[in-house]
Amino acid sequence: MRSWDSPVVPRLAAHGVESLDEAVRVHDTATSGLVALDLHKAQLTLYVCGITPYDATHLGHAATYLLFDELQRVCLDAGTPVRYVQNVTDVDDPLLERAAATGEDWRSLAEREIALFREDMASLRILAPAEYVGAVEAIPDVVEAIVRLRDAGAAYDLDGDTYFAASAAPGFGEVSHYDRDEMLRLSAERGGDPERSGKKDPLDCLLWQRERPEDPAWDTAVGRGRPGWHIECAAIAMRHLGSRIDIQGGGEDLVFPHHELSAAQAATLNGEAGFATVYVHQALLAYDGEKMSKSRGNLVFVSKLRAAGVDPMAIRLALLAHHHTQPWEWTAQDLEAAQTRLVSWRAAFSRLAGRPAEPLIEAMRRALRNGLDIPAALQAVDAWLSSEGNDAKAPAQAKAAVDALLGVV
Repeated sequence: MRSWDSPVVPRLAAHGVESLDEAVRVHDTATSGLVALDLHKAQLTLYVCGITPYDATHLGHAATYLLFDELQRVCLDAGTPVRYVQNVTDVDDPLLERAAATGEDWRSLAEREIALFREDMASLRILAPAEYVGAVEAIPDVVEAIVRLRDAGAAYDLDGDTYFAASAAPGFGEVSHYDRDEMLRLSAERGGDPERSGKKDPLDCLLWQRERPEDPAWDTAVGRGRPGWHIECAAIAMRHLGSRIDIQGGGEDLVFPHHELSAAQAATLNGEAGFATVYVHQALLAYDGEKMSKSRGNLVFVSKLRAAGVDPMAIRLALLAHHHTQPWEWTAQDLEAAQTRLVSWRAAFSRLAGRPAEPLIEAMRRALRNGLDIPAALQAVDAWLSSEGNDAKAPAQAKAAVDALLGVV
């Protein structure tokens, strides 16, 4: 599947990490602490769960993909490139339900929303994944993984559907650390079927769904049908990044069941506990007092803001102004503040001279390498432009640093 064009990222001087104090640390969901990334590797591997394309792109999506854009930029600046893979769940119940409700072919609906998502990502200057993979094109990899799970005794048949036995997974529960009652509650709330009779365990999840009337289906070694959600991401990540990855990412609502069960399936395929070294999540974004989500219908779309004439860089700044570990609620004031900030930054970058930029770049790096503290990096820029200076090179250097580290031009 085609991705979008990445913006060119300026390279800044003295970008190497030479001591532990200069390491890039990220908030790891599995340990609830800061974990240093191994920047001595040739590259880091990152997998971020993509959209189900029946509505794209609301601000919750944008906040998530901006977070991992920032992560890539910080690692690039530290001298370690990131191999980034993102999926598209281009066949799943929500997409099929929307297509049935509107009378549109599900493939046409998916193609249109994926195209709009690409436009939104490009407008926000988000670095494109190296591999952008749809569930449909990944079916051969999914089927291969299911066969292996079945051969290992970790999958079973239920009325023609194939389920993953969560009890077979080494380390199951080590991503979320939720107790069983919480797992059952979230499974029911987030696309699982813990109430289905005949399952060996209510937490077991669907690997392959047999063909249903009027649903799309494919002939495969595990029968005619379509893939489940969690195995899709496990198979794509392992196919394009290897049996173990450095970073698994997504929205906070993916911690369980999606990331827990994807990791469980990958660990079962690998034969030992663990899949990603760290799990990084974007906290949920609310609007009108509730989590911003498609099911609630309280969405603010990037494309609609753009169509109304809002500068995408103001949208980017509005979202980056909130720390990714803290949930928050979108208001008109967020956008107004970002627009004001953008005007002041651009004015400062066009000056003939300014304060030396080196302390600014150091402050931005320190903030970003310390748990991706993006709001602190933004505040460092505000502080730099708040007073005059006579360094003729400073405005251009500051502009390049803000482009490289924050993606704002």
